[in-house]
Amino acid sequence: MKTGNVSAVRVYGKRVFLVLFFEAAFGLWAEPGIGFAEAALMAVNASDELRNEYALRTLKEGAWVLGRRAYFPRLSLNVSEDDRVSTRGSDSFLKNYGINLDQLLWDGGRTAISRSVERAELTLLGAQLERMAGEIAEAALGAYRNVLYVRAQLAIREAAREALREQRNILFRETELGLALPSDLAGADLTLSGEGIEILSLKMELEEAEQELAETLGLERLPPLLEAVDVRRSPILPGEEDIRDRAQTRNPDLTEARYAIVKKQAEARYARLSWMPTVRLTGGFTLSGQRYPLTRYSWTVGLAVEFSSPWFSGGIQGSAGMEPPYDRNARLQNTLSPLPDPAAAMTGRSADLALSLEQKKFRLSFEKTGRLAVLAAEKCRLIDRRRILALESLELAAKQFRLAELRLNLGQITRLDLMEIRQEYTQRELSLVETAIALLGAERELERFLDLRPGELALFSGETDYYGGSHE
Repeated sequence: MKTGNVSAVRVYGKRVFLVLFFEAAFGLWAEPGIGFAEAALMAVNASDELRNEYALRTLKEGAWVLGRRAYFPRLSLNVSEDDRVSTRGSDSFLKNYGINLDQLLWDGGRTAISRSVERAELTLLGAQLERMAGEIAEAALGAYRNVLYVRAQLAIREAAREALREQRNILFRETELGLALPSDLAGADLTLSGEGIEILSLKMELEEAEQELAETLGLERLPPLLEAVDVRRSPILPGEEDIRDRAQTRNPDLTEARYAIVKKQAEARYARLSWMPTVRLTGGFTLSGQRYPLTRYSWTVGLAVEFSSPWFSGGIQGSAGMEPPYDRNARLQNTLSPLPDPAAAMTGRSADLALSLEQKKFRLSFEKTGRLAVLAAEKCRLIDRRRILALESLELAAKQFRLAELRLNLGQITRLDLMEIRQEYTQRELSLVETAIALLGAERELERFLDLRPGELALFSGETDYYGGSHE
């Protein structure tokens, strides 16, 4: 091999290496695309309102944890000084330092039930936040499907315009040769102008849709979208019994209703136990004296039983103690208050009625949810049948267009008629894309009933690829 050829090969090899290197580098640095599931997750993570609500729930959970303090002794410290100056007797300067203890021994379980109510409220709040996150995700998925729909429409319109422009150019030559009327050319120009207006409108709509989706995802610029409108995909649906069972066990609305019943049950138990007495242990230790260091001390230990009901309230308190070295003391106190709050007698009944109403609502929702889930699956099947019919209609429109081309060659129709037939084919394409988008929305609606993430419907049906359904 000659030297010049060798040098040329080396230079060419270096260029190829650099090209491959930069392609690999840009391939690694290329912005990854997002699918339905990623878009839903990004929208949820980008929501400031949802993030704030979760932060508030975290604070409430922290307060609930700190509420365990109710089971532990309550200590109190007191310091007092009693000074008396007498004009005839001796002056008195009495100083007291004391510590008191109050420990709950038994309250009929009201404290535990109260904490159960708070826990149920937190759980219910968590379910409500999950629903809020689901609504945010659904808004993002709706915006995602809208972008796909407008993009598909724009692609169809642009392809139609190119086909119509080609026919118009042929018609222009025919007009110059006297084979077509100038009015036909004017009609073709008008048709092209209409297509141009539609394309401009779709471009504006697409820009707005992409901006809306980017804002929903918390991004300044929309990344590539991995999903596309597949007009030949059939949905993969589970059986009717599987749908009903899954919906009745995992539906988010029913889950929230179950948490609401748990909360109402705890409230009803608390109302029924409101008359139970409370038993508390009390104690105290006091240092006193005229001057420092304080030399006198005393202690007391007692038991308090308190009760409260709509008809009677009161308590019994007893204590005993000692003030060394010689003094001992004991105290017994009884209190009784009749008819403190008769209206409170209805609290328990109100709680029971609220629980009964919540249970009835749940039973109705339970049956309704299973029925609606089955109807959502049937809706998917009906839309899929409509998609098949639209696809068959498109194929017939394609055959009609080919026949129209033959009739044009035979001189039976004008080229302007052919352009109108091409527009009819475009309308069939748009109708098919609209049906495919509606099918995506119906599948997502079914996934929501079944508490499935975007793309898990086929996995639940026993398949491994959501978008690997059957194709005609």
